[in-house]
Amino acid sequence: MEGQVLFNIVVSIAAFFGGFSLYRIVRSMDRIDDDVRDLPKSYLSKDDYRRDIDEIKDMLNKIFDRLDHKADK
Repeated sequence: MEGQVLFNIVVSIAAFFGGFSLYRIVRSMDRIDDDVRDLPKSYLSKDDYRRDIDEIKDMLNKIFDRLDHKADK
């Protein structure tokens, strides 16, 4: 009986740590999933990017126009 009790204790401890590890992995995956779902909210959208690029292009066009019309060419 002594060997059986020892075996049961070892198996119980191994099962506890295995279950705990599995729980931590699942919890980490849930956090990663939540982070991925929040990405569109925290990063720049395509429309905002396009609007900003259009503004930069307009500013560059104005600069180039001024350089083209410069008197001391």
